[in-house]
Amino acid sequence: MDELSYVLYIDAKPEDVWKIFVTPEGTKAIFFGSVLRSTFEIGSPYEYVGPGNDGEETVHVYGTVLEFEPNKRMSYTEHPGPSYRENHAELETRVTMSLESVGSCTKLTLVNDRWPEGHPSYESTKQSWPMILSNVKTYAETGKTLDFGW
Repeated sequence: MDELSYVLYIDAKPEDVWKIFVTPEGTKAIFFGSVLRSTFEIGSPYEYVGPGNDGEETVHVYGTVLEFEPNKRMSYTEHPGPSYRENHAELETRVTMSLESVGSCTKLTLVNDRWPEGHPSYESTKQSWPMILSNVKTYAETGKTLDFGW
């Protein structure tokens, strides 16, 4: 399966974009009310938890931190939450996000790769990343999130 790769430019500093990805306020805004739980140490677990199938504490995705360089780069394995797929443990992909200054903007590059053949979340993920990343850009630049009508 092809990797999913996105590049966008955001009118904000890398540290401001970074905060959106790692602070409870930021993740709740861009990841549909979920917070990111992790110590962010290499090899440590992480999980996005929020309202969903299992109530307020639904684990939407989880995995292991592979790289973590504040304001620059984060990489982790990713599995769908247990309530989404019975075989969630074997459905592993990798997400790598990097930030770099370009003039007064931030270049955000996100790659979601290592898709196992036939991964059942591939098509939905292909549609959700552009929504999430558009939300990141809008939130960083305006302090508001997009209304997707849900």
